[in-house]
Amino acid sequence: MQKLSQEKLAFKAGLHPTYISLLERGKRKPTLFVIFKITKHLGVTPSSFVNNIQEELLKENEKG
Repeated sequence: MQKLSQEKLAFKAGLHPTYISLLERGKRKPTLFVIFKITKHLGVTPSSFVNNIQEELLKENEKG
């Protein structure tokens, strides 16, 4: 996975940097189209991206 700043990712994906920040903080929920745009520029598949999120949620649920 590429490490990009929010600003660079937003620019490459054609999104606003504030929107990327809101996604990272869980304040917005991306559409499937946005997930595809973001993952393209992170160098991962949409399915692996979603699987990583699912794994993180499972870890959080196990903690508490």
